[in-house]
Amino acid sequence: MPEALTYVLDIDGNPLMPTRRCGKIRRLLKAKKAKVVKRTPFTIQLLYEPDTHVVQQITLGVDAGSKHIGLSACTDAKELYAEDAKLRTDVSNKLTARREARRTRRNRKTRYRKPRFNHRVHSKHKGWLAPSVEQKITCHLNVIRKVTKILPVSKIVIETASFDTQKLKAQLAGQKLPEGKDYQNGEMKDWLNVRDYVLSRDGYTCQCCKGKSKDNKLQVHHIHQRKDGGSNRQ
Repeated sequence: MPEALTYVLDIDGNPLMPTRRCGKIRRLLKAKKAKVVKRTPFTIQLLYEPDTHVVQQITLGVDAGSKHIGLSACTDAKELYAEDAKLRTDVSNKLTARREARRTRRNRKTRYRKPRFNHRVHSKHKGWLAPSVEQKITCHLNVIRKVTKILPVSKIVIETASFDTQKLKAQLAGQKLPEGKDYQNGEMKDWLNVRDYVLSRDGYTCQCCKGKSKDNKLQVHHIHQRKDGGSNRQ
C-alpha cells in the first residue's frame, strides 16, 4: 500500500481523493473538523463541507484467483491502493468434518431413519453453488466493496483468463502451436494410462529420493497434492 497516504470521506461518507498532506490531516483532527473512521487503512471523515474538491478517474484492477486476490487502484499518474488478499482454503475440510459429525450423530440417534432426498439443498434451491465456491465469490465482492468505500472508483477491471498449457509448452519449446486435432496428439498419446506415462517420463526413478532407496516397486502419487496447488503433472 502506498506509504503515508490518508483516505478521505466527505461529510456524507462518500469517498474523496486521498491525500499525502499529513500536517493538514493532523490540524483537521486537532481542530475537530475531521474524525478517524478507520485505522487500517487510515481513513478520516470530514465534519464540514469543503469549498472545492476534485475527483479524478480511478481504475480498480482485480486479479481474481483461487487463493489470492490482487487489487490495485490507480489514476493515470500514480497508484493509490494495492493489496494482496488471501482467501480461505479450509472450507472444504470444515464441511467434511461437519458432515462426518452429523453422520455419526444420526447413526446414534436416528439409526433407522429413511433417507430424505427432498431435503437436499440442490433440490430445493436452483442455481445453488458449493459453499467453497460461494465463499470465494463473496470474498471477491467484499474486497471490492472495501476499496470502493474509501476511493471514488470510476471503473473496475477484473482479469479472468484460462490458460492453454499445451499451447504454452509448444511456444516455450519453439514448436508449432497446436490447432484442431493437434490437441489429440499430446505427450500422453499411445500411453495406456497416466501411471505408465509418468513412470516412463521419470525414468522409473523415485522423484523424492532420486533412486537412493533402491525400491523395486514404485508408487505413483502426487509430490505436491492438488489441494496444496499441485497438478496431475507433479
